[in-house]
Amino acid sequence: MMRKLAFVFAAIAVLASCGPKKTSAPVPQKRDFPQVVIPAMLEGEEERVDYAAVHFWDAFVKGDFLTDSLHVAGVANEDLERQMGIFASLAGMLPSPEKAMSAFFDNISSAPAVFGPMTELASRYFYDPNSPLRSEECWLPLATRLSQSELVDETARGRYAWEARMCSLNRPGTIAADFQFTDISGRRRTMHSIKADILLLIFGNPDCTACKELLETMNAYHEFADLEASGKLKVADIFIDREVDAWKAKAATYPKNWINGYDHNFTIREDLIYNVRAIPSLYLLDSSKRVILKDATVEKVLTFMRQMQR
Repeated sequence: MMRKLAFVFAAIAVLASCGPKKTSAPVPQKRDFPQVVIPAMLEGEEERVDYAAVHFWDAFVKGDFLTDSLHVAGVANEDLERQMGIFASLAGMLPSPEKAMSAFFDNISSAPAVFGPMTELASRYFYDPNSPLRSEECWLPLATRLSQSELVDETARGRYAWEARMCSLNRPGTIAADFQFTDISGRRRTMHSIKADILLLIFGNPDCTACKELLETMNAYHEFADLEASGKLKVADIFIDREVDAWKAKAATYPKNWINGYDHNFTIREDLIYNVRAIPSLYLLDSSKRVILKDATVEKVLTFMRQMQR
């Protein structure tokens, strides 16, 4: 946590709390991103992260600056991409990111010229399944506000409402939805019947390149193998598509100590009890099947496992 905080705050210029002096010079059309000013009185790391996330965009929307194909509010697209990455990292550290995401929405709503480009950028960082900083907990409050905004057309409001609904499924801290599956031996089971201190639930596919890379990554970390060997961790890899014969032909390629199965009722895809937008999709559950991590990156899963062993 401290190393990650150090990295984030290295990217944020902590300016003097008195702010810049007033000047009569004309406002330039282009500018560097206006960095958040963190009050010196905030000494705790959690307080500083919270303040930085909530006020990250305050100065960005102030003033009359150029917005075109290369700039948004005077800031070059490349710089804005970096800043959104910093903001996403900050918001992802918060126990509850709702306040920060609401502040982001309020800021961009106050400057209609930047509203479109910024909502698109936020969607790519927080909701794109290929984003390493994706977070449905961050996207949920933002998608909810977008679904109700008059700045969004009716079709897009419906899409945002759907995304908010999907983000509401199996949230961290809630009991994960149970489902039936058939394992590699042909036995029918339920996910909740798997006994484990920690269950790593993977929705994958043996033909998926990213799934193969996931397996290689996990095999490279001894923490993963140690927890499996101790019995504290079990892995259930569930195939959720209809090409069951193809899955059966290749399912044996998965580790023998994993629970490998397929969704014979097709409820996960068709009844949408989980929001699986890309595979592999990883969920980490506790012994009560309460969600610890949702649609997590393998790096977040491994970080949690390292912490378990301390």
